[in-house]
Amino acid sequence: MIRAQKPLSGFSNSNLLLLVAASCALIFLTTQASAQSPSDAARQMLTPPPASAASAAPAAPPSASVATSVISAPSGYVLSPNDLVAVEVFGEDDLRTNARLNGEGSLSLPLLGSVKLAGFTLPQAAERLTELYGRDYLVNPKVNVSLIGYAKRRFTILGQVNRPGSYEMPETSPGGIDLLEAIAMAGGYTRIAAPERISVKRNETMLKVDGKRLARTGGSGFRVESGDNITVGESIF
Repeated sequence: MIRAQKPLSGFSNSNLLLLVAASCALIFLTTQASAQSPSDAARQMLTPPPASAASAAPAAPPSASVATSVISAPSGYVLSPNDLVAVEVFGEDDLRTNARLNGEGSLSLPLLGSVKLAGFTLPQAAERLTELYGRDYLVNPKVNVSLIGYAKRRFTILGQVNRPGSYEMPETSPGGIDLLEAIAMAGGYTRIAAPERISVKRNETMLKVDGKRLARTGGSGFRVESGDNITVGESIF
């Protein structure tokens, strides 16, 4: 007959049950805490990395090429220094050039170097470049010269106008503007102006103009050209 073991010394059955229950509760709480607080490594795996500034920002659209706007130049227009032109050689994209003539009226071109084009009409300039390219570099080249922008054309008006100074001519008027239009750009006459006493210095020539008579006839009798210096006289009381 097996003798029943006595409980451990100092522990009653009720105390032993309380100890076991407390241990189970401690294990349960520890498990819950671990489930609610994942480790740093697990947190990094679960949390997606922040988007970088480059990926967060929308991609910039590709830059659009600047369109070349050709000006419809007047028939027989003669190129002058600082005009902006486009030169195209058919089938030779690497020879295409968009540039301004320099102060001496020359244009720097691939293969040819500096070529003077001021003083030529557009067809004459194209003929000149066709000759030069065909002489040493290309077989039967086809060259086109277009006007993109006029050189900055200015005139100066002084004397009895409300806003004396230097003014830029509109690009739509490459051949010059009417004298009365120029005076209007300068704010019109002052109250002591003498419209019949207008002088225009053009290069080395001094011209006398009667603005009062021009106004009576519609103002189409005198055109201001680039570089003109205009002086409106003062009335003599």
